[in-house]
Amino acid sequence: MSSLNANFVQNMSIVRPEYFFITGLTDIPYSSYYYIFLCVTYFIAVIGNSAVLLLIALERSLHSPKYIGLFNLALVDLGETNAWIPNTMNIFFSDSQYMSYNACLANMFFVNLFVTLQSATLVVLALDRYIAICLPLRYHAIVNNTVMSLVFIVIWAFNTSVVALAASLITQLSFCKSNVVESYYCDYGAVLGMACNDKSIHIFIKNLIVALFLVAPLILIALSYIGIVFALSKITTWEARLKALKTCVSHLLLVVSFFLPVLSIIIASLIAPLTLNARIISASLSLSLPPMLNPIIYVLNTTEIRVLIQKLLKNRIVPIRKNISKRWK
Repeated sequence: MSSLNANFVQNMSIVRPEYFFITGLTDIPYSSYYYIFLCVTYFIAVIGNSAVLLLIALERSLHSPKYIGLFNLALVDLGETNAWIPNTMNIFFSDSQYMSYNACLANMFFVNLFVTLQSATLVVLALDRYIAICLPLRYHAIVNNTVMSLVFIVIWAFNTSVVALAASLITQLSFCKSNVVESYYCDYGAVLGMACNDKSIHIFIKNLIVALFLVAPLILIALSYIGIVFALSKITTWEARLKALKTCVSHLLLVVSFFLPVLSIIIASLIAPLTLNARIISASLSLSLPPMLNPIIYVLNTTEIRVLIQKLLKNRIVPIRKNISKRWK
């Protein structure tokens, strides 16, 4: 009976605010220009990733393991972009910085989910390149559409479970000091910092997520490329080396666009403490730039997609020219 009373008292002591107040990007000089930039990146990301999704889904020649990975990455980019930029723009245009408690948890869940999925997808694509270059004769036996689809199903299930656990544990925290989130969205770290009761398990989960979806992916990607470089060193001709390395260029650019902004923030904060505005802008850029750049990287560095786009444009432009010439005759 005493344990029931203790649990009841503990539940009664949890203070949950009705709203959180999102302060990020509000006190930044000339912030309206930054919002214009976010609008541009949003539309480029949505249009670019939607086009990539449609192209891969409708073109049978692209139904291969590599393009299943790119399809998943475009889907994740689309989800990540829509998870935070519309909310941020709504705060700016409506001048309402309040976000309900449940909406905050949902915002936190979806942003963190898509960020972790992007990191995991880059690892899968790195392993795909490793097997293709280091084990070319066994590639089709190891990697096929079924295997790649199952891998992404497992990744989605695992990441969703971990991120959902982290978000659900927030409900066990009391916010008795402040409800002001010093970030541009309902940031897990910022919300965690406002709690005034024991948060040791939450700090452990936060560190676990960083280890699983930032540190481990970087290590795995680095190890896969060390293996690729070692395999390429055994190839006798430079032409063959460059041809094999060229297949990795797109993936390397994707890795740089995702991890470089995050690593830059970490390194800069170690050298000198970042101001709140600098931290917010840097963090928001790390979320907005990869979804915008990734479709451009696909088109410019993937021969199959580039050729298909050229064919589609040619098929559309030629009939239009013929119709115009007939009208003038």
